[in-house]
Amino acid sequence: MTAILPKFPRLIFTIFEPLSLLAGFLGPFIMSPEKFVSEQTLYSTTKALSRGSQMVTYQLGNVYLLLGMVGIAVLYSTTEAKVVKNYIIALWLADISHVVITAWILGYDEVVDIPNWNAVTWGNIGVTSFLFLTRSAYLLGVFGPDRLVVAKMKIR
Repeated sequence: MTAILPKFPRLIFTIFEPLSLLAGFLGPFIMSPEKFVSEQTLYSTTKALSRGSQMVTYQLGNVYLLLGMVGIAVLYSTTEAKVVKNYIIALWLADISHVVITAWILGYDEVVDIPNWNAVTWGNIGVTSFLFLTRSAYLLGVFGPDRLVVAKMKIR
């Protein structure tokens, strides 16, 4: 596990986030592609999808799985602070665009209708905003400095 991260961001980025991405991957398979697409916005009804739309829906799930695996690969295999910080910065930027695009498509009325958010909206806005704030706090040093990792050398 990435030993350089302070405890809280390490738990969030190496356990919580990969599990939430796994949920995003499983969504189209558990709900059906049609239900998964309709859940992207509030007050939508489930409609039949074209084969192309079904493929795009399953491929979106596949991208969530890929992101989870990349995160695990990076965070569990490196002790270089620069690699971890650059990875976190890339995700921080993606968090911004993810929430902005979701809010743009939903519109003001649906964004502020928090009591009626469904699980997908909570993931797209709520969880992503939480991850954004956690990344921001980490990058600003709120959780303390990165830990120093002493490399173990093998003696032959």
